[in-house]
Amino acid sequence: MRIGNGWVGWMVVLASLFCTWPASAESPWTPFIPFKKVAADPKDSYQLRDDHGPWLILAASFSGEGAERQARDLVLELRQKHNLTAYVHSQDYDFTEPVEGLTLNRYGERQRMKYANASRFKAVAVLVGDFSSIDDPNLDKALDRVKHARPDCLDLTKRKASTQKFVALREWYRRINGDEEKRSRGPMGNAFATRNPCLPTSYFVPEGIDDFVVDLNEGVEYSLMENAGQYTVKVATFRGNETINQRDVAELQRSQKVSDKLAVAADKAHRLTMALRQRKIEAYEFHDRHESIVAVGSFESEGTSLQDGTIEINPAILKIMETFGASREPIPNQPSMLGLQPKVVEGIALDVQPMPMRVPRAKTGGSLARSLTSLR
Repeated sequence: MRIGNGWVGWMVVLASLFCTWPASAESPWTPFIPFKKVAADPKDSYQLRDDHGPWLILAASFSGEGAERQARDLVLELRQKHNLTAYVHSQDYDFTEPVEGLTLNRYGERQRMKYANASRFKAVAVLVGDFSSIDDPNLDKALDRVKHARPDCLDLTKRKASTQKFVALREWYRRINGDEEKRSRGPMGNAFATRNPCLPTSYFVPEGIDDFVVDLNEGVEYSLMENAGQYTVKVATFRGNETINQRDVAELQRSQKVSDKLAVAADKAHRLTMALRQRKIEAYEFHDRHESIVAVGSFESEGTSLQDGTIEINPAILKIMETFGASREPIPNQPSMLGLQPKVVEGIALDVQPMPMRVPRAKTGGSLARSLTSLR
């Protein structure tokens, strides 16, 4: 066999690289290798940590006897056969304790409520991680792989029982679904992107509102952002098109456009604010990507903190909540029953239950998210 001089030259170069490159160092083409084998050691617990990426994919969740074992089986299979960086995360849930509702009683206290199905259990989640942001293109690719994967450990034909949450119901829905793409999905077909639960909520919340929302409120005569107080009372909410898709948000910022529903919501908030101002009421309006609101009043404190951890609400705030909150009126054709009737101003309905809120401010500095990122 004859080999051209050019090929001989390349072989010499490659041979020299193999012979002279230190064994402990990466080869010069390592960064260009498209496939990196994910570790899958049965002895490793693969517990989720805060450094496994701020964004993850929730692949499946398990509860009950054997949940930890089945979750671990899935983690190892996703790593071994699908080359996905999977992790385990456990969390306890207690729905037996009473909670505070949104409505208030006549003393200005939150209503105490109970769950209809009181229970206490431990859930074990399997998450695929190491995504730097919700816009990471690798996240979309991995999510599609997870949804269509068919791990042996989740195959009901090979396993008599499963601790995966709602597995039978989801399988039934998948089979009868008219969408062919959804029918092609596997037992993790409902996987979705989520935040890393090991990171504090503040990691994902910037300090203050962003520039786009500031621009939406630019030039508003009675802007809530100009409210001098720390707290106010939201008395009306008008919703437009909601979106959590970051690509849609980016397009919204780039185009500087708002939807028709957002425009209608903003118009209602503006008209209500002006109507209240004409009545000598200190009203403000505020607009963001998915809703517009109207608030009343300006306060330095929401109330007084008590020793038991509760807050005795500011009497002035409580008065506004009672003034603008819904009233109990007889239900038509059922005079013996009372229903909540929202207050109406100039033909515009207010919220059933006004609530105190912090006054929104523009950004004043770096967020915790940026601070943590800079330390990594």
